[in-house]
Amino acid sequence: MLFRLLLYPAINLKLKLHRVHPVIVISYMALDTEKLQKILTIEAQDGFQNRKVYRGLAAFVTNWTQTALRTNLKHNEAQIVEQVSQHLTDYGEYDTFQRQNAIKEVLALFGKEAASPMAVTVSSTVRDNRVTVGTKAVLSVEPTVGAANSPRNSDFENYADEPDLDPFEVDPWHDTIDLPTEPVKPTPATASIKSKATKASATIDLAAPLTSVKGVGPQFAALLDLVGLHSIHDALYYFPFRHEDFSSFRKINELMFGRVESVLVQILDVAGVHTRGGKELIQVTVTDETGTLKAIYFNRKMTYGLKPGQRVVMSGRVEEWGGSICLKAPSFEPADKELLHTGRLVPVYHLVGPVKEHTLRRIIKSCVDGYAQALPEHLPPELKQRNQLIDLSRAVQNYHFPPDQEGLARARRRLAFDEFFLIQLGVLLKRREWQEERPALPLRSDPALLEEWRKSLPFDWTNAQKRSIYDILGDINKTKPMSRLLQGDVGSGKTVVGATGLLMAVANGFQGALMAPTEILAEQHFRGLSRLFENFCQTPAAIERNLNIRVASLTGSTKPKDKLRIKQEIAAGLIDIVIGTHAVIQEGVDFARLGLVIIDEQHRFGVQQRAMLRQKGVESNPHLLVMTATPIPRSLALTIYGDLDLSIIDEMPPGRQIIKTKWVLPFDRHKAYRFIKKEVDAGRQTFIICPLVEESDKIEAKAAVEEHARLQQEVFPDLKLGLLHGRMKPSQKDAIMEEFRDRKLDILVSTSVIEVGIDIPNATVIMIEGADRFGLAQLHQFRGRVGRGQHQSYCLLLAGDELSEQGQQRLKIIEDTQDGFVLAEADLKLRGPGEFFGTRQSGVPDLRVAGVGDTPLLELARREANTLFESDPALARPEHTRLAKKVAELWSVEGDRS
Repeated sequence: MLFRLLLYPAINLKLKLHRVHPVIVISYMALDTEKLQKILTIEAQDGFQNRKVYRGLAAFVTNWTQTALRTNLKHNEAQIVEQVSQHLTDYGEYDTFQRQNAIKEVLALFGKEAASPMAVTVSSTVRDNRVTVGTKAVLSVEPTVGAANSPRNSDFENYADEPDLDPFEVDPWHDTIDLPTEPVKPTPATASIKSKATKASATIDLAAPLTSVKGVGPQFAALLDLVGLHSIHDALYYFPFRHEDFSSFRKINELMFGRVESVLVQILDVAGVHTRGGKELIQVTVTDETGTLKAIYFNRKMTYGLKPGQRVVMSGRVEEWGGSICLKAPSFEPADKELLHTGRLVPVYHLVGPVKEHTLRRIIKSCVDGYAQALPEHLPPELKQRNQLIDLSRAVQNYHFPPDQEGLARARRRLAFDEFFLIQLGVLLKRREWQEERPALPLRSDPALLEEWRKSLPFDWTNAQKRSIYDILGDINKTKPMSRLLQGDVGSGKTVVGATGLLMAVANGFQGALMAPTEILAEQHFRGLSRLFENFCQTPAAIERNLNIRVASLTGSTKPKDKLRIKQEIAAGLIDIVIGTHAVIQEGVDFARLGLVIIDEQHRFGVQQRAMLRQKGVESNPHLLVMTATPIPRSLALTIYGDLDLSIIDEMPPGRQIIKTKWVLPFDRHKAYRFIKKEVDAGRQTFIICPLVEESDKIEAKAAVEEHARLQQEVFPDLKLGLLHGRMKPSQKDAIMEEFRDRKLDILVSTSVIEVGIDIPNATVIMIEGADRFGLAQLHQFRGRVGRGQHQSYCLLLAGDELSEQGQQRLKIIEDTQDGFVLAEADLKLRGPGEFFGTRQSGVPDLRVAGVGDTPLLELARREANTLFESDPALARPEHTRLAKKVAELWSVEGDRS
């Protein structure tokens, strides 16, 4: 329609000229198509890569169209220009298959106009049913069948309008041939490779960019870069997260409603139908010897290339349409080709940006077929044989494109073992490097001092705290540097356990450092520990030993003048314990005698940050304690923290209350507000959590800034509300938290910056907006912000308007469960190990294949890693050269990973 509007001014001008100057004879110019044909021919010769014209073919077509509109066009010429515009204006957004068909149809359009005096005749010859345009461009009589978009759900209205067609054809256009009666089965992954990869593996560079793969041009490579695929090796290790089982072929009369099925059919008809709302659907009628079936698509582009008479394989879910069964937006492929998207176990990959599923699958298939056999084997032969593990190249091939379920299971077992095994070897090597670099100085325990410290505390230790304290005191009493993980649920008392270690370090004449991920948490640690140590220093045992523990806070917001003074006092040994953020590890912070390093919420810090802090020890390696309030399943902890000794505080302090948790539906929001008002009127305070700082089109969650304004103006106009989010300056955050602690604010509207460490005993309610969008571990952390005082506390989980099935599962689980470790196991099952922490562990290799159910395989990998490490701790033997290289590649971050 827009094109027609652009055309009208030229027509009106022509009529106006006739009226005003009736004696003028309009001279019609022939439509110039020669240059367009030449460009299209060159584009076809280049394999439709859209790189032969500056700024792309679409830009050239736009200029050509505008030039044509400035001439005096006859009606048939105007139609030609309009058709060219419709076919080629969006050329840059097409995949290769769409591009070839668009160009072919444009050139065919010119050919049909050859008899017209206004049209340019296309020079062509016909040989063996193939049309040759010019001298080189080869066109087919019929287009190849493309692969349609695979549905993500069964809702008609939710399908995108763009197609998802197969862009990879070795010969872009094929002749029409007699199709076989049976589809071509998937080629086994172990078949011989028909590419340059059949050469010796030494000639293949797996680090080569994807542009070296046939069919991948610079533009495709740029899109793949969004997915994280830069090299051939990246593509080989970009594993699918699941497989669709399209391997079972059925006749039409055998199809079962609700099941995913594959059929070999012939196309009878492709027709458009309209819904009551006026939307056009495409109805494809197919048949086999047992009956007919409808396949319903949601735009014409999804059926691009389908024509009556063709035989294709279709795969999809059998659903209902018009009272009969149908396939809704099934994938399809020509039956004369190796099946990739249908009729087999089809891999499904995570997609990013505009990269389509079929496109990505074809790219990875090209890489697997061409290069997987070149992957060097790194496991020793006897280890593979002992544990019945298949070769690496075969595992990669079969995990991407398995021949059957058994092949998939064996491939997965080998790759999951690899992940566990290489991680364990890596942590063992890093720990060995660190512990052999420099020994630690032992920190002797003083039983009398320890008992005095326990009595000075405002609470008694739980049995779990006692076990953890004795674990730590035993470790720091050795010359081997301690490397221990202290894991405990929210409110279990990890901080006082760490403080006990700091006390013993100071008592031995050493300094201690505690690093927290946020200034809010660092400031809270500083206030709390300062009070505890101040009380202790007044006890007889401390006075007798002349212990005057000096604690300092060092963060990014510390004033420059104070920061300089604190650094000088640290270097002079005048400060015993430094508590801060990453500012503690910055250049210029030098310790006189650092003996113990504690890192809180350690998964927030990267490998290099932890290594930098530990390297602050001058005369020896300091002992290291890392703490986390994120409950981690034992299976995952053994994997991620395999180099750390593990202490678990699995017992809550006496009197720690159960936080009543309620899942609130959107239409009950007003009830939640009334409850909050009731608690505030009783003298309590409330957190309201929103996941974002400002509105986003992608995440339908309330933004803290706008929600704060709405709540203050419309819901709680008579209450005092504060706002806290990550973009505020540290001084602003501190001021807001100070007001909330001092009860000057009734409600604090915040983003997830309050996830850990905030301690407000008077806060009894936390309401979490969009709760279904958070993981269980994070929801549990939020819930732990309340229940710290003597009053009953509550957690209100507000679900979004469109609640997914998994979101419902999460909310139901956390509503019924208070145990963080139980929640962690459930979270791991729901989201997988790769998403468990929300962000990737810096320096820790990803778990791409292994999962929560692989504990036996994990234990096997740990045993094998320990056995091999005992016999060759440096992996220096010739037979371990490839293994050492693989470990080094996987652990490519400098420093250690403890």
